[in-house]
Amino acid sequence: SMDVLSSQATVAGYKAVLIGASSLPKFLPMLITAAGSIAPAKAFVIGAGVAGLQAIATARRLGAVVSGFDIRAAAAEQVQSLGATFVSSEAVDMNAEAAGGYARAQTQDEQQRTLDTIASHIADQDLVITTAQIPARAAPRLITEEMVRSMKRGSVIVDLAAESGGNCDLTRPGETVDVDGVRVMGPLNLPSSLPAHASQMFSRNVLTLLQHLIRDGELCIDPHDEITGAMLLAGRQEEGGKP
Repeated sequence: SMDVLSSQATVAGYKAVLIGASSLPKFLPMLITAAGSIAPAKAFVIGAGVAGLQAIATARRLGAVVSGFDIRAAAAEQVQSLGATFVSSEAVDMNAEAAGGYARAQTQDEQQRTLDTIASHIADQDLVITTAQIPARAAPRLITEEMVRSMKRGSVIVDLAAESGGNCDLTRPGETVDVDGVRVMGPLNLPSSLPAHASQMFSRNVLTLLQHLIRDGELCIDPHDEITGAMLLAGRQEEGGKP
């Protein structure tokens, strides 16, 4: 309830689908009209963290046929629970989850298996949203230029990792690049585009943190508390040398 990253990632995942859908030259849902039936668009979400799961849920609600991929085996059930197809692969690992639920950095062999999996699935997708990030490190490169050029003209890639280097080789932070008719979007600070609810969730995060730190009207700094202790950068020394 005090995790700012999760609340803002929810906003980013939702908005990524909207800007991607608005850039597509086609409908997302299946339509049956007087002019005939229109097939639904295919959406592929890479990374099934908070942003990725929200993107999957939003794309599903808009009627797309959605698939998702993550190297963490635990993510398969989460993706499928939202009605999407999980893209299985040898790259999926039971031990791929690091502390905090994030994906750990992969070895070179694991990275190649991941790239092979994505390359085999991405060519016929209309909308691709990438959300893979590693704390305190550059975002992993998951979409090569060759993969982009294999996609259909009119397809769209929305790279939510643009601020940390991008998951796509062709991403330019803050810009939209056209590569053989495929749009590669690198949006920055998407939560600011939905300021009302982004601010509402952020304020709730801050309030919950303050309620944890303040008890009976007094600031309570307990260095042994799991949450408070992790935030402390320095502490004063009291008489006797004890903090």
